[in-house]
Amino acid sequence: MSRSGYTLPVFACAAAVAALHWLRDRQPLTLASVDLIEPAQIAEIPIEQVAGLSENTALAIARSDPGDNLDLTKDTPIWALVEWREAGEAVIIKGGEGIGRQLNADNKPAIYAYAQRLLQENLQRMLASGEKITVTIILPEGRSLAVRTSNSAFGVVEGLSLLGTTGISQPLSTPDQLAVFRAELQNKASRFESLVFCIGENGLDLAHKLGINPEQLVKTANWLGPMLVEADVLGVKEILLFGYHGKLMKLAGGIFHTHHYLADGRREILAAHCAIAGLKSPDIQAVFNSATAEAALTHLKSLDTATGSDWVNQVYSAIAETIDVRSQEYIQNHSQRGTGSTVCGSILFDRDRKIIVKSKTAGLLMGKLC
Repeated sequence: MSRSGYTLPVFACAAAVAALHWLRDRQPLTLASVDLIEPAQIAEIPIEQVAGLSENTALAIARSDPGDNLDLTKDTPIWALVEWREAGEAVIIKGGEGIGRQLNADNKPAIYAYAQRLLQENLQRMLASGEKITVTIILPEGRSLAVRTSNSAFGVVEGLSLLGTTGISQPLSTPDQLAVFRAELQNKASRFESLVFCIGENGLDLAHKLGINPEQLVKTANWLGPMLVEADVLGVKEILLFGYHGKLMKLAGGIFHTHHYLADGRREILAAHCAIAGLKSPDIQAVFNSATAEAALTHLKSLDTATGSDWVNQVYSAIAETIDVRSQEYIQNHSQRGTGSTVCGSILFDRDRKIIVKSKTAGLLMGKLC
Protein backbone atom coordinates (compact mmCIF):
# COMPACT_ATOMS: atom_id res chain seq x y z
CA MET A 1 0.00 0.00 0.00
CA SER A 2 1.38 3.41 -0.96
CA ARG A 3 1.94 5.98 1.77
CA SER A 4 0.14 9.29 1.60
CA GLY A 5 1.74 12.49 2.86
CA TYR A 6 0.83 16.16 3.08
CA THR A 7 0.59 18.92 0.51
CA LEU A 8 3.03 21.83 0.41
CA PRO A 9 0.70 24.34 2.15
CA VAL A 10 0.67 22.12 5.26
CA PHE A 11 4.45 22.34 5.68
CA ALA A 12 4.40 26.11 5.08
CA CYS A 13 1.76 26.42 7.78
CA ALA A 14 3.70 24.19 10.18
CA ALA A 15 6.82 26.33 9.80
CA ALA A 16 4.77 29.48 10.41
CA VAL A 17 3.19 27.94 13.53
CA ALA A 18 6.65 27.07 14.86
CA ALA A 19 8.03 30.56 14.18
CA LEU A 20 5.06 32.23 15.88
CA HIS A 21 5.40 29.84 18.84
CA TRP A 22 9.02 30.96 19.25
CA LEU A 23 7.98 34.63 19.21
CA ARG A 24 5.39 34.01 21.91
CA ASP A 25 7.25 31.55 24.16
CA ARG A 26 10.91 31.80 23.12
CA GLN A 27 10.94 28.00 22.87
CA PRO A 28 11.55 25.90 19.73
CA LEU A 29 8.97 23.33 18.62
CA THR A 30 10.06 19.92 17.33
CA LEU A 31 6.52 19.13 16.16
CA ALA A 32 3.95 21.66 14.97
CA SER A 33 0.25 20.83 15.14
CA VAL A 34 -1.66 21.89 12.02
CA ASP A 35 -5.44 21.68 11.65
CA LEU A 36 -5.76 20.53 8.03
CA ILE A 37 -9.37 21.79 7.77
CA GLU A 38 -9.77 19.65 4.65
CA PRO A 39 -9.96 16.92 5.86
CA ALA A 40 -10.94 17.69 9.46
CA GLN A 41 -7.90 16.27 11.23
CA ILE A 42 -4.73 17.40 13.01
CA ALA A 43 -1.31 16.74 11.49
CA GLU A 44 1.87 16.70 13.57
CA ILE A 45 4.64 18.07 11.33
CA PRO A 46 8.34 17.78 12.25
CA ILE A 47 10.18 21.10 12.47
CA GLU A 48 13.84 21.03 11.51
CA GLN A 49 15.01 24.35 12.88
CA VAL A 50 13.69 27.45 14.63
CA ALA A 51 15.62 30.66 15.22
CA GLY A 52 14.84 34.05 16.65
CA LEU A 53 16.29 36.65 14.30
CA SER A 54 15.37 39.64 16.46
CA GLU A 55 13.01 40.51 19.28
CA ASN A 56 10.14 40.72 16.79
CA THR A 57 11.13 38.20 14.10
CA ALA A 58 11.55 34.41 13.98
CA LEU A 59 12.30 31.88 11.26
CA ALA A 60 11.30 28.19 11.22
CA ILE A 61 12.01 25.44 8.69
CA ALA A 62 9.96 22.35 7.80
CA ARG A 63 10.62 19.86 5.01
CA SER A 64 8.11 18.61 2.45
CA ASP A 65 6.98 14.99 2.69
CA PRO A 66 4.30 14.17 0.09
CA GLY A 67 4.44 10.45 0.91
CA ASP A 68 4.92 8.07 -2.00
CA ASN A 69 3.63 10.63 -4.48
CA LEU A 70 5.87 11.29 -7.50
CA ASP A 71 6.33 14.88 -6.39
CA LEU A 72 9.43 16.93 -7.15
CA THR A 73 8.95 18.90 -3.90
CA LYS A 74 9.80 15.80 -1.86
CA ASP A 75 12.35 16.74 0.84
CA THR A 76 12.49 20.40 -0.21
CA PRO A 77 12.81 22.85 2.73
CA ILE A 78 10.03 25.36 3.44
CA TRP A 79 10.85 28.44 5.50
CA ALA A 80 8.41 30.73 7.29
CA LEU A 81 9.49 34.16 8.53
CA VAL A 82 7.06 35.60 11.08
CA GLU A 83 7.21 39.23 12.29
CA TRP A 84 5.15 41.13 14.85
CA ARG A 85 3.35 44.14 13.39
CA GLU A 86 1.38 46.98 14.95
CA ALA A 87 -1.21 47.91 12.32
CA GLY A 88 -3.44 46.34 9.69
CA GLU A 89 -4.94 42.88 9.43
CA ALA A 90 -4.26 40.20 12.01
CA VAL A 91 -2.36 37.95 9.57
CA ILE A 92 -0.76 39.19 6.36
CA ILE A 93 0.70 36.46 4.12
CA LYS A 94 3.49 37.19 1.66
CA GLY A 95 5.42 35.14 -0.86
CA GLY A 96 9.19 35.29 -0.57
CA GLU A 97 11.97 33.77 -2.65
CA GLY A 98 10.88 30.63 -4.49
CA ILE A 99 7.16 31.32 -4.30
CA GLY A 100 5.91 31.90 -7.84
CA ARG A 101 4.22 35.05 -9.13
CA GLN A 102 0.86 34.92 -10.95
CA LEU A 103 1.25 36.82 -14.22
CA ASN A 104 -2.51 36.76 -14.77
CA ALA A 105 -3.26 38.15 -11.28
CA ASP A 106 -1.13 41.30 -10.98
CA ASN A 107 1.97 39.33 -9.94
CA LYS A 108 0.37 38.20 -6.70
CA PRO A 109 2.21 35.36 -4.97
CA ALA A 110 0.97 31.91 -6.02
CA ILE A 111 -0.50 31.14 -2.61
CA TYR A 112 -3.98 29.87 -3.40
CA ALA A 113 -7.25 29.65 -1.49
CA TYR A 114 -6.63 26.52 0.58
CA ALA A 115 -3.13 27.62 1.60
CA GLN A 116 -4.43 31.09 2.55
CA ARG A 117 -7.23 29.59 4.64
CA LEU A 118 -4.90 27.07 6.29
CA LEU A 119 -2.43 29.77 7.34
CA GLN A 120 -5.07 32.28 8.41
CA GLU A 121 -7.10 29.90 10.56
CA ASN A 122 -4.19 28.14 12.26
CA LEU A 123 -2.26 31.34 13.02
CA GLN A 124 -5.20 33.48 14.11
CA ARG A 125 -6.02 30.92 16.81
CA MET A 126 -2.59 31.56 18.32
CA LEU A 127 -2.94 35.35 18.42
CA ALA A 128 -4.31 37.31 21.35
CA SER A 129 -6.75 40.13 20.70
CA GLY A 130 -5.02 42.99 18.89
CA GLU A 131 -1.89 41.04 17.96
CA LYS A 132 -0.80 41.23 14.33
CA ILE A 133 1.82 39.39 12.28
CA THR A 134 3.31 39.25 8.80
CA VAL A 135 4.15 35.79 7.49
CA THR A 136 6.57 35.38 4.56
CA ILE A 137 6.79 31.91 3.02
CA ILE A 138 10.12 31.07 1.37
CA LEU A 139 11.05 28.08 -0.80
CA PRO A 140 14.85 28.28 -1.21
CA GLU A 141 14.77 25.66 -3.98
CA GLY A 142 11.50 26.87 -5.50
CA ARG A 143 12.95 28.83 -8.40
CA SER A 144 15.14 25.93 -9.59
CA LEU A 145 12.38 23.35 -9.12
CA ALA A 146 9.85 25.46 -11.02
CA VAL A 147 11.64 24.99 -14.34
CA ARG A 148 10.78 21.27 -14.09
CA THR A 149 7.04 21.93 -13.73
CA SER A 150 4.22 23.15 -15.99
CA ASN A 151 3.69 26.20 -13.75
CA SER A 152 4.60 28.64 -16.51
CA ALA A 153 1.79 27.16 -18.63
CA PHE A 154 -0.59 28.48 -15.98
CA GLY A 155 1.08 31.88 -15.77
CA VAL A 156 3.11 31.17 -12.62
CA VAL A 157 6.77 32.17 -12.91
CA GLU A 158 9.92 32.34 -10.77
CA GLY A 159 8.83 29.70 -8.29
CA LEU A 160 6.36 27.09 -7.14
CA SER A 161 2.70 27.40 -6.13
CA LEU A 162 1.12 26.67 -2.76
CA LEU A 163 -1.77 24.93 -4.46
CA GLY A 164 -4.29 22.33 -3.38
CA THR A 165 -7.77 21.83 -2.00
CA THR A 166 -6.78 19.42 0.77
CA GLY A 167 -3.95 18.80 3.20
CA ILE A 168 -3.46 15.17 2.18
CA SER A 169 -1.09 14.39 -0.68
CA GLN A 170 -2.00 11.15 -2.41
CA PRO A 171 0.29 9.24 -4.80
CA LEU A 172 -1.56 10.20 -7.97
CA SER A 173 0.15 7.87 -10.42
CA THR A 174 -0.02 4.57 -8.55
CA PRO A 175 -2.69 1.86 -8.81
CA ASP A 176 -3.45 2.43 -5.11
CA GLN A 177 -4.47 5.97 -5.94
CA LEU A 178 -6.78 4.76 -8.70
CA ALA A 179 -8.55 2.71 -6.05
CA VAL A 180 -9.02 5.88 -3.98
CA PHE A 181 -10.45 7.75 -6.97
CA ARG A 182 -12.76 4.87 -7.80
CA ALA A 183 -14.07 4.83 -4.23
CA GLU A 184 -14.85 8.56 -4.46
CA LEU A 185 -16.52 8.00 -7.83
CA GLN A 186 -18.62 5.15 -6.44
CA ASN A 187 -19.80 7.36 -3.60
CA LYS A 188 -20.77 10.26 -5.86
CA ALA A 189 -22.29 8.09 -8.57
CA SER A 190 -24.73 6.75 -5.98
CA ARG A 191 -26.03 10.30 -5.49
CA PHE A 192 -25.76 12.00 -8.89
CA GLU A 193 -26.48 11.05 -12.49
CA SER A 194 -24.22 13.84 -13.79
CA LEU A 195 -20.59 14.25 -12.70
CA VAL A 196 -17.64 16.47 -13.59
CA PHE A 197 -14.23 14.86 -14.10
CA CYS A 198 -11.27 17.14 -13.30
CA ILE A 199 -7.74 15.96 -14.04
CA GLY A 200 -6.05 18.22 -11.49
CA GLU A 201 -6.31 21.02 -8.96
CA ASN A 202 -6.61 23.79 -11.56
CA GLY A 203 -9.75 22.19 -12.96
CA LEU A 204 -11.24 21.68 -9.51
CA ASP A 205 -10.51 25.29 -8.58
CA LEU A 206 -12.06 26.72 -11.76
CA ALA A 207 -15.09 24.42 -11.54
CA HIS A 208 -15.72 25.72 -8.00
CA LYS A 209 -15.55 29.30 -9.24
CA LEU A 210 -18.03 28.56 -12.03
CA GLY A 211 -20.57 27.49 -9.44
CA ILE A 212 -20.57 23.74 -10.04
CA ASN A 213 -21.64 21.76 -6.98
CA PRO A 214 -18.40 20.52 -5.34
CA GLU A 215 -20.14 17.23 -4.51
CA GLN A 216 -20.36 16.51 -8.25
CA LEU A 217 -16.65 17.06 -8.88
CA VAL A 218 -14.44 13.99 -9.19
CA LYS A 219 -10.66 14.20 -9.41
CA THR A 220 -9.22 11.69 -11.88
CA ALA A 221 -5.52 12.65 -12.13
CA ASN A 222 -4.24 10.85 -15.25
CA TRP A 223 -6.62 7.86 -14.96
CA LEU A 224 -9.34 9.14 -17.33
CA GLY A 225 -9.86 5.87 -19.20
CA PRO A 226 -10.52 3.60 -16.20
CA MET A 227 -12.60 6.30 -14.52
CA LEU A 228 -14.84 6.73 -17.59
CA VAL A 229 -15.46 2.99 -17.74
CA GLU A 230 -16.14 2.83 -14.00
CA ALA A 231 -18.65 5.68 -14.28
CA ASP A 232 -20.53 3.83 -17.00
CA VAL A 233 -20.62 0.63 -14.94
CA LEU A 234 -22.01 2.65 -12.02
CA GLY A 235 -24.81 4.05 -14.18
CA VAL A 236 -23.60 7.65 -14.48
CA LYS A 237 -25.55 9.14 -17.38
CA GLU A 238 -23.51 12.27 -18.09
CA ILE A 239 -19.87 13.22 -17.59
CA LEU A 240 -18.39 16.67 -18.13
CA LEU A 241 -14.65 16.42 -18.83
CA PHE A 242 -13.07 19.60 -17.50
CA GLY A 243 -9.37 20.21 -18.00
CA TYR A 244 -6.37 22.21 -19.12
CA HIS A 245 -6.19 22.00 -22.90
CA GLY A 246 -2.62 20.68 -22.89
CA LYS A 247 -3.82 17.61 -20.97
CA LEU A 248 -7.37 17.05 -22.14
CA MET A 249 -6.61 17.25 -25.87
CA LYS A 250 -4.69 13.98 -25.55
CA LEU A 251 -8.06 12.22 -25.47
CA ALA A 252 -8.69 13.45 -29.02
CA GLY A 253 -5.74 11.26 -30.04
CA GLY A 254 -7.05 8.22 -28.19
CA ILE A 255 -4.68 8.66 -25.23
CA PHE A 256 -6.69 7.87 -22.09
CA HIS A 257 -3.88 7.77 -19.55
CA THR A 258 -2.56 11.31 -19.74
CA HIS A 259 0.71 11.17 -17.79
CA HIS A 260 3.49 12.51 -20.00
CA TYR A 261 5.75 9.59 -19.09
CA LEU A 262 3.40 7.26 -20.98
CA ALA A 263 2.32 9.29 -24.01
CA ASP A 264 2.16 12.82 -25.32
CA GLY A 265 0.94 13.50 -28.87
CA ARG A 266 -0.29 17.03 -28.19
CA ARG A 267 1.51 18.70 -31.05
CA GLU A 268 0.46 15.95 -33.47
CA ILE A 269 -3.18 16.30 -32.39
CA LEU A 270 -3.10 20.08 -32.71
CA ALA A 271 -1.31 20.05 -36.05
CA ALA A 272 -3.72 17.46 -37.48
CA HIS A 273 -6.76 19.52 -36.50
CA CYS A 274 -5.13 22.67 -37.88
CA ALA A 275 -4.60 20.89 -41.21
CA ILE A 276 -8.19 19.64 -41.30
CA ALA A 277 -9.41 23.18 -40.56
CA GLY A 278 -7.44 24.47 -43.58
CA LEU A 279 -4.54 26.33 -41.99
CA LYS A 280 -1.65 27.10 -44.33
CA SER A 281 1.40 24.87 -44.20
CA PRO A 282 3.78 27.41 -42.51
CA ASP A 283 1.28 27.91 -39.69
CA ILE A 284 0.74 24.18 -39.28
CA GLN A 285 4.49 23.80 -39.00
CA ALA A 286 4.64 26.63 -36.45
CA VAL A 287 1.98 24.87 -34.35
CA PHE A 288 3.74 21.50 -34.67
CA ASN A 289 7.08 22.99 -33.65
CA SER A 290 5.70 24.94 -30.65
CA ALA A 291 7.43 24.05 -27.40
CA THR A 292 4.13 23.74 -25.50
CA ALA A 293 0.41 23.51 -26.18
CA GLU A 294 0.12 27.00 -24.71
CA ALA A 295 2.63 28.35 -27.24
CA ALA A 296 0.65 26.73 -30.07
CA LEU A 297 -2.54 28.33 -28.77
CA THR A 298 -0.78 31.71 -28.61
CA HIS A 299 0.24 31.31 -32.26
CA LEU A 300 -3.36 30.62 -33.29
CA LYS A 301 -4.55 33.63 -31.29
CA SER A 302 -1.97 35.83 -33.03
CA LEU A 303 -3.28 34.64 -36.42
CA ASP A 304 -6.82 35.52 -35.40
CA THR A 305 -5.73 38.98 -34.26
CA ALA A 306 -3.68 39.65 -37.40
CA THR A 307 -6.20 38.40 -39.95
CA GLY A 308 -9.57 38.69 -38.22
CA SER A 309 -9.99 34.92 -38.57
CA ASP A 310 -11.45 32.41 -36.11
CA TRP A 311 -8.83 29.65 -36.05
CA VAL A 312 -8.83 29.15 -32.28
CA ASN A 313 -12.56 28.46 -32.23
CA GLN A 314 -12.47 26.27 -35.35
CA VAL A 315 -9.54 24.14 -34.24
CA TYR A 316 -10.49 23.78 -30.59
CA SER A 317 -14.17 23.18 -31.31
CA ALA A 318 -13.11 20.28 -33.54
CA ILE A 319 -10.79 18.97 -30.83
CA ALA A 320 -13.55 19.19 -28.19
CA GLU A 321 -16.04 17.33 -30.39
CA THR A 322 -13.41 14.67 -31.10
CA ILE A 323 -12.76 14.27 -27.37
CA ASP A 324 -16.48 13.65 -26.83
CA VAL A 325 -16.68 11.07 -29.60
CA ARG A 326 -13.53 9.21 -28.63
CA SER A 327 -14.48 9.20 -24.94
CA GLN A 328 -17.81 7.58 -25.73
CA GLU A 329 -16.10 5.12 -28.07
CA TYR A 330 -13.64 4.27 -25.30
CA ILE A 331 -16.50 3.57 -22.90
CA GLN A 332 -18.34 1.42 -25.43
CA ASN A 333 -15.20 -0.57 -26.26
CA HIS A 334 -14.12 -1.21 -22.68
CA SER A 335 -17.30 -1.26 -20.58
CA GLN A 336 -18.22 -4.96 -20.53
CA ARG A 337 -20.41 -4.64 -17.43
CA GLY A 338 -21.90 -1.22 -18.23
CA THR A 339 -24.33 0.07 -20.80
CA GLY A 340 -21.78 2.00 -22.86
CA SER A 341 -24.31 4.80 -23.09
CA THR A 342 -22.73 7.42 -20.79
CA VAL A 343 -22.74 10.80 -22.55
CA CYS A 344 -19.54 12.87 -22.46
CA GLY A 345 -18.96 16.58 -22.98
CA SER A 346 -15.68 18.48 -22.74
CA ILE A 347 -14.50 21.92 -21.67
CA LEU A 348 -10.91 23.05 -22.29
CA PHE A 349 -9.31 26.01 -20.50
CA ASP A 350 -6.01 27.84 -20.94
CA ARG A 351 -3.20 28.76 -18.54
CA ASP A 352 -5.13 31.81 -17.35
CA ARG A 353 -7.97 29.47 -16.36
CA LYS A 354 -10.16 30.97 -19.05
CA ILE A 355 -12.38 28.64 -21.00
CA ILE A 356 -11.24 28.23 -24.62
CA VAL A 357 -14.14 26.11 -25.83
CA LYS A 358 -17.09 23.98 -24.76
CA SER A 359 -18.27 21.10 -26.90
CA LYS A 360 -21.97 21.14 -27.81
CA THR A 361 -22.70 18.45 -25.25
CA ALA A 362 -20.69 20.30 -22.60
CA GLY A 363 -22.78 23.42 -23.14
CA LEU A 364 -25.94 21.43 -22.42
CA LEU A 365 -24.40 19.80 -19.35
CA MET A 366 -23.22 23.13 -17.94
CA GLY A 367 -26.80 24.36 -18.06
CA LYS A 368 -27.76 21.51 -15.74
CA LEU A 369 -24.75 21.74 -13.43
CA CYS A 370 -24.63 25.49 -12.70
